[in-house]
Amino acid sequence: MKRKLPLKEVSALGFFMFALFLGAGNLIFPPLLGQQAGDTIVAAVVGFLLTGVGLPLLAVIAIAQAGGHFDTLFKRVHPIFALVFPFVVYLSIGPFFGIPRTGTVAYEIGVVPFLSGEDRIGLLLSTLVFFSVTFWMALHPAKLVDRVGKVLTPILFLFILMMAIRSFAAPIGDIGEATEKYESGAFIDGFLEGFLTMDAIGALAFGIVIIYRIQEKGITEPTDIRKYTIKAGIIAGIGLSFVYIALAYMGATSVSGVGLQENGGDILTAVTSQLFGGLGSAILAVVVTLACLTTSIGLVSACGEFLALRLKKVPYPWIIAVLCLFSFLMANLGLDQLISVSLPVLIAIYPITIVLIALALLHAVIPVASSVYIGAMIGAGLVSVVDGLMMAGIEIDAVSKLYAHLPMFDLGVGWLLPSVAGGLLGLIFRLAKRGRRRKTDIL
Repeated sequence: MKRKLPLKEVSALGFFMFALFLGAGNLIFPPLLGQQAGDTIVAAVVGFLLTGVGLPLLAVIAIAQAGGHFDTLFKRVHPIFALVFPFVVYLSIGPFFGIPRTGTVAYEIGVVPFLSGEDRIGLLLSTLVFFSVTFWMALHPAKLVDRVGKVLTPILFLFILMMAIRSFAAPIGDIGEATEKYESGAFIDGFLEGFLTMDAIGALAFGIVIIYRIQEKGITEPTDIRKYTIKAGIIAGIGLSFVYIALAYMGATSVSGVGLQENGGDILTAVTSQLFGGLGSAILAVVVTLACLTTSIGLVSACGEFLALRLKKVPYPWIIAVLCLFSFLMANLGLDQLISVSLPVLIAIYPITIVLIALALLHAVIPVASSVYIGAMIGAGLVSVVDGLMMAGIEIDAVSKLYAHLPMFDLGVGWLLPSVAGGLLGLIFRLAKRGRRRKTDIL
């Protein structure tokens, strides 16, 4: 008899997925978008949701369609790609960038406002507690849904709901005018802002975590795994959309009260102080700390389970202990230097990830040849690697001038057309190869 998950368990999975995606960065993007979009906020938010929510959920679905295994998806490209690319993804979003950053952001927004100022001892103690809790929570992956989806996330969502209700019921001002950036083409600008969150990379890692949690509940049929993954994704998507809309509205109505700010963190801090007075800092501290903690737990667990599969002789607890210790050290000693290396890598691999997701979804409908995967990814990579080098401060003038003629290169999506062209060349190669084989058989 097939095992069915009750609505309570599906909801917990959805809240768990919601918490994995809602990191501190996701709290900061929408208020800035809302403040800059002003009276064009509806178009801007719709564009943002399509890529900021839709793209990561499509990535999770793509993993589910591939049976919940990285190898199945990546081997469609090439065995060497399947060996190397997952390591690059996990290390980049995990210990080399995402995990240490969660600890420092939780300290800067959740702790510093209550101190006389930033100090090394405060950072040391804060991150020590933060990563100790992360280690303890991630130590038993099978308990993650209960601990995160049923306990931490409802608390996080309750505080965000409190902020949303207050901002809608008593906004600190009227919706302002759009800045020059959003006066025309607000939808496209919002679309690109959602794209640049780079959540689809995290989705590749989180997708595996979600699918493992479903399998641990006795769901083993691929069709059922896909069904419950999609249901959890819909719940997470609704939650994320609500949060992003609320935060964008807070930003859009904040200009008259707090003025134009340079980043979303400053907007959130100023708005919560206006809305809640002295309690504002405490409410924001709880929201940001929980958002950082749930993301940290998810990243440590995802990286730990991936490395445990690859390093079969090393136990999972040892792996996550090393991940947490490394992240703790980097948060205190050298996060800026680590980010300066990791961020260009993320910029370089993100378009390749998008192409992989798109082709994986297409593959679920019609088989896609390996040559198409390879061609499309080479096309995207030729441009995205240059984007990564430019982010690292390395610019090759001749190449930059050539790529400047690509459509939307200045917007960060110049890789799109070369990727399509590479995929078509891969398809032509595949058809030509098949034609030669048929001709040989006839002869």
